[in-house]
Amino acid sequence: MNIYYQGTNQRTFGTFPLTGDELRESMRIAAEVGYRSFDTAQMYENEAETGDALAQLGIARDDLCVTTKVHPDNFSEAAFLPSVEESLKKLRLDYVDVLLLHWPPIGGDIALSLQLLEKAHAAGLTRNIGVSNYTAQMMRDAVKITEAPIVTNQVEFHPLLNQDILLQAASETGIPLSSYCSVARGEVFKHPIFAEIGNGYGKTAAQVVLRWILQKGVSINTMSTKRANIQANFDVMDFTLSSIDMDRIDAMTKTGYRIVGEDLVPWAPKWD
Repeated sequence: MNIYYQGTNQRTFGTFPLTGDELRESMRIAAEVGYRSFDTAQMYENEAETGDALAQLGIARDDLCVTTKVHPDNFSEAAFLPSVEESLKKLRLDYVDVLLLHWPPIGGDIALSLQLLEKAHAAGLTRNIGVSNYTAQMMRDAVKITEAPIVTNQVEFHPLLNQDILLQAASETGIPLSSYCSVARGEVFKHPIFAEIGNGYGKTAAQVVLRWILQKGVSINTMSTKRANIQANFDVMDFTLSSIDMDRIDAMTKTGYRIVGEDLVPWAPKWD
């Protein structure tokens, strides 16, 4: 089974945009709460602090799931593997559990970066490979290019954005989605429906949003520095949204609120 769908790995603690002591303390709290899956990236410039925190947790390596992502600037024969080796050095690890391509290359030719990702896998630098911010067509193309399974496509996913095209591609290709911006950087809290639904389950608006994502078959990536929020984000496995409430939340996707586009990130493709 895909590692993103094993126990606590459905819930990943994201490290962006944390750095320094704030990151170390947040990861310590997350581990106490129960998180064992942690996500970082070369682009975040916090791999070293993430490595410090991981070393201090005292958790057996086999119980951890560590993800990092390769910066598009390193999508060349000369730079790719050395950049991954540098990431491992910073993380104080012999391998990562999941290595992602953080963005598709500008121009959209994904073949070389995927081939380099497979080289990293063959070299034992990662146990699994994946992608991030891929379009549906890129997902379809990727499974034809790679031999190793692609364990996830990490994308912006929340109830204010319709990602049905990507969900269909996930079904077709066998590449599950995982979410970032899971609560739309707080935008969901401007809509009373989530708190209203939460009242019926004794849960918060954020917990309703995260549970909706999980019930769409998408694993969740969340970040907070506050213990109460870290705990709440983790405590989303003990209730199930009814089909009626799922439909009500589905209707919110017509809002069309997208956070990450070309105005924010130059590598953003033309989204589906």
